[in-house]
Amino acid sequence: MWNVIKEPWPWYVAGPLIGLTVPVLLILGNKSFGISSSLRHICAACVPANINFFKYDWKKEAWNLFFVLGIFLGGMIAAHFLMNNEDIIVNPHLKEELAGYGITDYSNLVPVQLMNWGNLLTFKGFFLMVVGGFLVGFGTRYAGGCTSGHSIMGLSNLQWPSLVATICFMAGGFIVANLVLPLILSL
Repeated sequence: MWNVIKEPWPWYVAGPLIGLTVPVLLILGNKSFGISSSLRHICAACVPANINFFKYDWKKEAWNLFFVLGIFLGGMIAAHFLMNNEDIIVNPHLKEELAGYGITDYSNLVPVQLMNWGNLLTFKGFFLMVVGGFLVGFGTRYAGGCTSGHSIMGLSNLQWPSLVATICFMAGGFIVANLVLPLILSL
């Protein structure tokens, strides 16, 4: 039984389970699915600044903070108790390409050669972690939500802006993965 939990689930099982989160939240509590808004709720609760963006009744959205806490705790439990000790399976062609950039360790969810504390002090590491994180946060705010909010919740509600945002997320991902990332990795 533990092998079923430790292995990645196929898309036809995991996808519908994630997708069913939307109607469950709507039916049980008239709540919208999304993760990025939780940072706004945390800031509104913890930062008593006189900023209009944070002046709202964040307590009405406290459920979202518990939802995100559940995601965090579930990830921690899975990482510590359900981790598969085998290397991550990577396509052989991608392994060959990544080896050209010095990435050969597939024992973690992210390449250790790129994502580590020592690398944070290099130009490449700083660019990938800090600048990349800033761009994700900025894009999330600019788009009015993250990929989960738009692609799962927005599309299921047939919202035109969510379709546009999802198409832009995907196009941006393809461009960065195929054109920008190879330039950064070759630095």
